[in-house]
Amino acid sequence: MRGITDTVKHLIIINVIMFIGTLFVGNGELFYRWFALYFPQNELFQPWQIITHMFMHGGANLQNLSITHLLFNMFALWMFGTAVESQLGSKKFLFIYMSAGFGAVLFQLGYYYFNYLPTFSELQASGLSIDTINDIMNTGKWNFQTTDIQEAQLNKLYPIYNASMVGASGCIMGILAAFGMMNPEAKLMLIFLPIPIKAKYFIPGIILLDVISAVTGQSFFSPSNTAYMAHIGGAITGFIIMWYWKKNQFNQNRWDR
Repeated sequence: MRGITDTVKHLIIINVIMFIGTLFVGNGELFYRWFALYFPQNELFQPWQIITHMFMHGGANLQNLSITHLLFNMFALWMFGTAVESQLGSKKFLFIYMSAGFGAVLFQLGYYYFNYLPTFSELQASGLSIDTINDIMNTGKWNFQTTDIQEAQLNKLYPIYNASMVGASGCIMGILAAFGMMNPEAKLMLIFLPIPIKAKYFIPGIILLDVISAVTGQSFFSPSNTAYMAHIGGAITGFIIMWYWKKNQFNQNRWDR
């Protein structure tokens, strides 16, 4: 049984405390509104959510809370994070972890804006004012006749405007990428596919599935509401950091812990 390193242990404790807070503070909804990451155009968005959402799991009400989400992420954090922290030290491990979380935010919000801004402009060009569009985004209702195109555009914007993001998955994907670069020959297995696959093939395969899911909307192993671009952003961030460190420090056989 592999032990647990200090930083990984502390991260797991924080995630569990935040999950408990979601259970008991304001019937779940209040805590979620404070600390989940909302789309920046939404009035619920607050700057601190960029960090706090990385430690949140579950949904905005008790019915949507999923302890499976927490358990799976914490298992992955223990399994891969402990190995990475043991090899890199706590400072570098935490740097990758948080940077991957920020990279996940950048990719996911960038993807949202890529879809949101052109559609918003098209709605304005069709005659709807900014205030009218924002009111519809907040309420999901309108009391006037719309064209089929406008209705389709409004229905496209609404889930983006009201999207919220929680979970450590982006951070963990960065750690997974780091693990794969340091341990390419390590053999890994999926729980439901007990076939050992080398990390240098396994991890790119997982990332490729996320890319396919992000483009097609087809879910393979995750719920359909998974922020796939966040996974990709976290993995790419972890890869870039490790590539830079490998290029500049691995060859010197020195790590500052």
